[in-house]
Amino acid sequence: MKKQQQLDEKGFRKFSMRDKLAYAAGDLGCNMSFALKGTIQTFWLVFMTMETGLLSALLLIVQIWDAINDPIIGTMIDRDQRKYKMGKFKTYILIGAIGLLVAGALCFIPVPKADVITKSILFVLGYIVWDAFYTVANVPYGSMLSLVSDDAVEKSQLSLWRSIGSMVGNMLPMMILPFLIWKDCLYDGTGIIEGLEGVYHINPITNLPYAKGERMINPLTNKVAQNLIGENVFWVALIMGILGFIFFIFMIKNITLRVNEKNVKIEENGQKVNVFRSFGTFLKNRAAVGATIAAMAMFLGMNSASTATTIMFATYFGEADLSGIASVIGFLPMFFFMPFIKKIVTKYGKKEASTVGAIVSLVGGAMMFIFPLIKNTTVSLVMYILALAVFGIGMGVYTCVSWAMMSDAIDYNEWKTGKREEGTVYSLHSFFRKLAQGVGPSVVLLIMGGLGYVSKLGTVGQSAQTAANMCWLVAGLYLFSAILQFVGIALVYNLDKKTVDTMSEQLREKREKEVATETAE
Repeated sequence: MKKQQQLDEKGFRKFSMRDKLAYAAGDLGCNMSFALKGTIQTFWLVFMTMETGLLSALLLIVQIWDAINDPIIGTMIDRDQRKYKMGKFKTYILIGAIGLLVAGALCFIPVPKADVITKSILFVLGYIVWDAFYTVANVPYGSMLSLVSDDAVEKSQLSLWRSIGSMVGNMLPMMILPFLIWKDCLYDGTGIIEGLEGVYHINPITNLPYAKGERMINPLTNKVAQNLIGENVFWVALIMGILGFIFFIFMIKNITLRVNEKNVKIEENGQKVNVFRSFGTFLKNRAAVGATIAAMAMFLGMNSASTATTIMFATYFGEADLSGIASVIGFLPMFFFMPFIKKIVTKYGKKEASTVGAIVSLVGGAMMFIFPLIKNTTVSLVMYILALAVFGIGMGVYTCVSWAMMSDAIDYNEWKTGKREEGTVYSLHSFFRKLAQGVGPSVVLLIMGGLGYVSKLGTVGQSAQTAANMCWLVAGLYLFSAILQFVGIALVYNLDKKTVDTMSEQLREKREKEVATETAE
C-alpha cells in the first residue's frame, strides 16, 4: 500500500529530506559545468598553445561579460510574465540545462593548428555561449531557494545542502578529470616527443636506451614527459553536460515550490540607482568590506593558482594526473567543520573562529615556501600536500560562515544607518568577487609568461628553471591569499561575537516596535 503524503496547511507536500536532496542536486548540475571553468585556461594554454598575454586579455574580456551577465538575464527572467506549465523558475532552469548539454564542450573545440584569430574567436564565442546558458540555469536556481519554503530554518537547511552539492560537484570532477585528460609520453620506437625539438632514444636518468612502451623522461627537467589530450577534454565536457542535465531533471521533478513565484524577484527594478552613492554606502560598511576582502582573497590567491598548479604538476613533479587529488585536500577540511560549525560559531563567534582559521592559513602559506627548496621531488610533493592541508584547515571555518558574515554585514548597515539596503550590499559584494575571479587568473597568466613559460612548447618543452618558477609562483599565491584573508577578517571585519549579539538584540527590539506601531495604526 502506497504511503500517503503528509501535506502542510497550504496543501503542499511537507518540507522534507526530498527537497534538500533535490536542491543539492541542482548545484551538482551547475557544478558539472562550472567545474570545467578552471580547465579552460589549461586547455587553451597547453593544448591550444595560446600565448599567455593574449589568453590573459581574452580571459579578462569574457570575465567582464560574466560580471554583467547575471543582472541582464536576471532582469529578463523577472520581466517575463508568461505562464509556464511547470512554473517560470523551473522552466528557465530546464532551458539552461538543455543548453549546458553541449555549451561546456564548445569551450574545448580541439583545433590546435588553427590560426590565432580563429582560436581567439572560438575562445570568446564558446565562453559567452557557455556562460549565458550557465546563468540562465544558475540565477533562477539560486533565487528558487525562497520559493521552496518561507521558513527561516528550512531555508538555512536548503542553503547548507546547496553547499554540500556545490562541494561534491566541484571535488568529483577535480579528482577524476586529470586522470582522463593527461597522458604520459610513452616510447614508440621513434623517440620523438611532440613539443620538443630533436630525437631522444636514451633515458637521461639511466643512460640506457628506452624499451618500447616505457615512459619517456623530459631531458630538460628529468621528469616524466606528460601531454594534455585535448580531444579527451572535449568529450569529457560533453559527458559532464549530460550528467549535469540528469541532476537538473532530478531536482525539477522532486522539489516542491510552496511560495508564489510573483513574490520572489531576482533583480529589483523600477528604482533608480546612484552608482556613486551605492559605492559610498558600501565602503562605509566596514563589516561588508572586510567580508568582501576575505572572499576576494580566495579568488585572487587559491583559485588563481589552479592553472599554475596544473603546470607545476606536469613539469616539476611529472604527475599532472595527481593535481586534482592534491587540490581536493585543500577543500576536504570544509566537510570536517560542517557538522560542528554551529557549535563553534555559537561558542566563539564567526569573526573569532575565522580569525583563528586565517592564522592557520598563514602558517600553511608560509609552509608552501619550503617545498620548492626540497630537491627530492617525492619529499617535495609530500611537503606541498602537507602545507595545502594546513592552509585548507584554516580556510575551512571561514568558508562555512562566509555568507553568514555577509548577512551580519547587512544587519550592521541597518543597525548603523537605519537602512537595510540588502540589494546594494550583496550586489557590490558579488561584483568584487567576480572582479577577483577575472583579474586574478589574467594576472597570473601574465606572471607565468614573465617567469619563462612558453606556450608553443606545451608542458614537455618547458625548461627546468621554468618548472621551478611555477613552484615559487604557486607558493606565493597561497601566501598572498592567506595574508589577504587575515587582513579582511581580523583587521577590517569588525563584528565580533559581543557586537553581533548586541546588534541582533537591538534590531529585534526595533522590529518588534515597528510591528507594534503598525498593528496599533
